[in-house]
Amino acid sequence: MQWVSIFNEMSIVGFILLFFRFAALFVATPIFSHNNIPMNIKASMAFFFTIVFYPSMPSLVIAINVPTIVIAILSELMLGLFVGIVLQLAYNVITLAGGLISFMMGFSMASAIDPQSGVSMPIISQFLSLISLMILLSLNLHHWMLLFIDNTLKTVPLGGFLINEDMFNYTWHATSNMFLVGFMIAFPIIALSLLQDVIFGMLMKTMPQFNLLVIGFPIKIMVAFAVLIATITATTLIVKGQMQEAFNTLEILF
Repeated sequence: MQWVSIFNEMSIVGFILLFFRFAALFVATPIFSHNNIPMNIKASMAFFFTIVFYPSMPSLVIAINVPTIVIAILSELMLGLFVGIVLQLAYNVITLAGGLISFMMGFSMASAIDPQSGVSMPIISQFLSLISLMILLSLNLHHWMLLFIDNTLKTVPLGGFLINEDMFNYTWHATSNMFLVGFMIAFPIIALSLLQDVIFGMLMKTMPQFNLLVIGFPIKIMVAFAVLIATITATTLIVKGQMQEAFNTLEILF
């Protein structure tokens, strides 16, 4: 009789909605959304965690019919998309800073395919992104995500997610904050690069034989690398703080 109660229509629909919640989060959030993770692995992970979290699944509050189930599935996909956007905005701070640094160093044309996103980005952005990813893994970000999903099961009923005004306001704030913090991370190198440009301009006026391409650019690159190495610890701490703030805000919004 217990097996009959497990396989009733309410339990099956709840299992499907819980699976879509995990699948959407694994596709959209950092670490889990890495392009090197095959899609069948992500689906297997979503299925496995659905089985693990199934006993703690709350009872459904929706009617069992096709239109309602379709709307509920779309609601679960929106939840995963919103959480993924918020966390990606916090994580992309380092990518934006790396792009600014690469531009100031003259490395903007030196790009490579980022293994996480699958798009072409400057090598400095990719370097900082991989370091930040390792830092977040050492901080058990993937465990944070599982704990967050467990929290959403208690606060957001399956199929009951709706985007409200606070979520729109926070997304706008997170987007503007991404540009602000990204510029703040890149500012030491930007400031020193501008100072070097002024000094090189003065040298070219006083010594016309000074070759900027042969002497100036290597010096500019060496100084930028020195500043990058000196500030790498502060940069990773900033990324860590941004991700923690994003998770704390998500708990409040949900």
